[in-house]
Amino acid sequence: MLKKVFFVVFASISLISCYTPNRDCQAYKTGEFLFNYSIGDSLKQGRFVRGYNYSIDYYDNKIDSASIRWLNDCEFVLQDLKSKVGIHYKIIGTTDTSYTFEYKNAVKDPNRKNVVKIGTAYRVQ
Repeated sequence: MLKKVFFVVFASISLISCYTPNRDCQAYKTGEFLFNYSIGDSLKQGRFVRGYNYSIDYYDNKIDSASIRWLNDCEFVLQDLKSKVGIHYKIIGTTDTSYTFEYKNAVKDPNRKNVVKIGTAYRVQ
């Protein structure tokens, strides 16, 4: 009986660990997207239009532009054109209408903990 339980547990763990989320990153390199973000207690929605080399963000009645440097099919660095601050993005999963990503500062600050956040962008059309 113990061998059967061990086999079922081992088989289950093996199947789960082999699962990788769908990542069709090419489909999300360019386009118009919506995303939700929070400031304090309020939930807001932003929009961005991404081409191959630049991204234009529309959020909180502001417009911001950034350059894009693709590291591979699923990772890129977005660098703000004004402040030159870089954010590293990694697409970790995709669906037919959205992608989930991780993001963090592109340059590590030795005085601050490197925090990785997760978000989802939804294709507009």
